[in-house]
Amino acid sequence: MNTAEMIGSVMVRDLRAARREIEAYDHEADLWRLSPTIPNSAGTLALHLAGNMRHFIGTVLGGTKYVRNRDAEFAARDVPRVEVLRELDAAVADVNAVVPHLTEAQLAATFPVPVAGHRAVTEDVLIHLVAHLGYHVGQMDYHRRALTGNSKSIGAMAPGELRSATPAT
Repeated sequence: MNTAEMIGSVMVRDLRAARREIEAYDHEADLWRLSPTIPNSAGTLALHLAGNMRHFIGTVLGGTKYVRNRDAEFAARDVPRVEVLRELDAAVADVNAVVPHLTEAQLAATFPVPVAGHRAVTEDVLIHLVAHLGYHVGQMDYHRRALTGNSKSIGAMAPGELRSATPAT
């Protein structure tokens, strides 16, 4: 397994964890609930993660026609759960279609667009995107537990979901 395949497998694992977080809400309206100490709802974070991955992976690296509207990711409210899940699934599809196929030369090249006003090599940007994804999945988990009172884990960040994972003997 090469570097791009490893990075892609972690991205897919964490996007699937985000999906499970959204599915774990008993009441769809709770996806959009806020509290004074939690500024973003799980629905907002899911749309943000999907938009981020679809833009940087799908459009920038893969040449898809997806057009990101970052402001809308944070402004949207009461988007149906099925639509949120569809966006996360589209992000998984973009990652699977692009990231595992990147060459070592592509990973070493400067990322095609600046990210937050900075230039970096593609491999560094992809690792940043993995960390960004994991950070927000953790926020989604906290939001669900704090606002619904449901402390059950969804099994985020499961090593067994990595592409190369096999049961230990």
